[in-house]
Amino acid sequence: MRKFIYLKYRMQSVIKYICVMFLSLSGMYLYAQNNSEPKFTVRGLVVESDTQKPIKDVNIEVNWGGYTATDVFGEFRIEARKGDELTIRHKDFETVFYIIQSSERIKVEVQPSDEDKSKISKFKSVSRTKKELFKPLIDSAETYLKKDAKKSIQFIADALSESNSTKENGEAYDVLGDIYMYWKQYDLAVSNYRISLQNAKTNTVSLKLAKAYKQNRNYQESLQIYNAIIKSELTNWQLTDLYEGLGDVYLLTKSYNLSVNAYKDGLKVAQKHLITPKITDLNSKIAQVYTAKGETQKAQGFFNKSMKLANSENKKRAVEEQIKVADFQNKVNNFSDEIELRKEALNTINEIESDADDIDNESPLTQQKQNYKIGNAYASQRDYGNAIEYLQKSIDEAGGKADLIVQKDATRRLSEVYRDAGQFNKALLAYQDYVDLVDKLYSKKEQEISQAARFSKDIVSKQNRILSLESDRALSESKYQLSEEQAKRQKLIIYSLIGGLILLLIGAFLMFKYIKQQRLANNLLALKSLRSQMNPHFIFNALNSVNSFIASNDERTANKYLTDFSLLMRAVLENSEEDFIPLEKEIKLIELYTQLEHFRFQDKFDYNINVDKNIKVEDFVIPPMLLQPYIENAVWHGLRYKKTKGKLEITISQTKPEEIKITITDDGIGRKKSKALKTENQQKQNSKGMGNIKKRVSILNDMYKDKVDVFIDDFQDEEDAGTKVVVTLKKD
Repeated sequence: MRKFIYLKYRMQSVIKYICVMFLSLSGMYLYAQNNSEPKFTVRGLVVESDTQKPIKDVNIEVNWGGYTATDVFGEFRIEARKGDELTIRHKDFETVFYIIQSSERIKVEVQPSDEDKSKISKFKSVSRTKKELFKPLIDSAETYLKKDAKKSIQFIADALSESNSTKENGEAYDVLGDIYMYWKQYDLAVSNYRISLQNAKTNTVSLKLAKAYKQNRNYQESLQIYNAIIKSELTNWQLTDLYEGLGDVYLLTKSYNLSVNAYKDGLKVAQKHLITPKITDLNSKIAQVYTAKGETQKAQGFFNKSMKLANSENKKRAVEEQIKVADFQNKVNNFSDEIELRKEALNTINEIESDADDIDNESPLTQQKQNYKIGNAYASQRDYGNAIEYLQKSIDEAGGKADLIVQKDATRRLSEVYRDAGQFNKALLAYQDYVDLVDKLYSKKEQEISQAARFSKDIVSKQNRILSLESDRALSESKYQLSEEQAKRQKLIIYSLIGGLILLLIGAFLMFKYIKQQRLANNLLALKSLRSQMNPHFIFNALNSVNSFIASNDERTANKYLTDFSLLMRAVLENSEEDFIPLEKEIKLIELYTQLEHFRFQDKFDYNINVDKNIKVEDFVIPPMLLQPYIENAVWHGLRYKKTKGKLEITISQTKPEEIKITITDDGIGRKKSKALKTENQQKQNSKGMGNIKKRVSILNDMYKDKVDVFIDDFQDEEDAGTKVVVTLKKD
């Protein structure tokens, strides 16, 4: 809710208006605590109170020297900190002073005085550059990055609206990617890092993009980015970071040798340039790889180095490494050393646990987790007394810190220890507690999932709104140009129309989407049905030919024909579920089919298949078995009845860069004579077969925007008119 503070001033004798100041708070949280913190942007509007007409060229100043003026819409933006004094000055009203409290929106209404009703004079406008506003907005976004994702993203949106170069755009999208990385929205982080690189290519953002790909489990993409970076252009720290990132990806993909090599390359750079934190981390990671490979002695050696190095840094880093080594000792069943390390870690955790922000329940550095693992180690040694003591400690600490996961696991393990110790009543009670905790944890997880879904939805909405900043600004400017009387008359109408239009668009979109999905489903079903109705004449005729070869004791010829026929049928079956196949496959299929038909009717026709050498057949796709029925008709209904030997020509040529033409011609008896020779039943079958082809082409063109065109006509003006089929195929 907006609060308005009215500030009234008495006009002097030459002043024509009385100024009333009121504030409109936009709901933004206070984020500047003192003058040492980043500045924020204060937005404002100066208008006449009676007509709401904007007043331009009003002087706006901040006491530390910042200056701007209102534009033709009466608006202004100026950088300020909490506690700064804002001065609003114009020759036609008394100067107004106001102390800034937050990044608020200020509205100044100027009332005309009773003494003088004349117009306000106009002056030349003085405005601030966008560059002065961009950097503070980026700084504010970084300030809120870990505190409030929505507010941080809003600052980025504001910064993009003030951006004046591709470099600034790149910086804004870089920070936006950082926001999504922190809040584990890795897919959005990838998108924004890529946009940042499109605006301004930097090695820093490339490394971030590779890491984002890794976090999003796009491991191959991550490797491609890492390997594409020019190492000679990196700083020593960046080069170490690159090798570490490569090692991480190789470890996740179980390429252990490559992972070790990458970590060792990074370790050489870190040691050469004394990058101490990286030396510790890389020794630890090499040890983890050797552990995964089962080479425990090598792992132990590197863990010893990493522990020694970590102890020379700080307590938190030292205890982190202790816990990693303790986990290693657990894997190699060295429970005594594990217990000793974890007890030492507990003492250190007690010292550093005073800062609650440093250690949360998700961190491995919690007392409940370490007590649970100590109890588990004792249980593995069958030391049930100590196991029960530490597991109970873990349960109590986890309960106090609302850590249901550890509390559940420790309770389950406690039940098992009681059972193994023969204390069955206590085991049963512990197991009942475990069941209750599972129910609580399930309920909590449901709430967390629901909250995460809402959070993700809000984040995506913010991301989408970034792209519509200019249109929002235009709408805002149009709104300020309306007079108060016009706004009163039109406000309800405009809002009603906008609401109705939005509802209409939503309804139309949903209806369009439903119809499109239904139509697609119907088309797919129709295509499947048509493919299942393919004319079986060829199969029957082929089998009859095989039978005739066998009957004439030409078993070798029958066997060869049957082998070629089986190859054709296999190709047909493989392509039967596809709407389109590569043109190259279809050419091979018709070559095989035409060869089979010629094998049976060698005395009836010869054939030739010509493919233009300039055509890149791999660039075109075609519905499977589209050409075969036309070739079959040419042979069976045209050439077969010809008195002299005929000719079948199949030509594939390119007429346009995006289009090819497939022409099937024969000098057979022609369509009219062929129809006259058919029985009534044959005419129905052929009509149905050709009808199926037309339907397939029609449905595919509807789905894929007129990709295929078929034209059929007589080939020549002679007794044997023949047939010409032209199939036009367009590239994707």
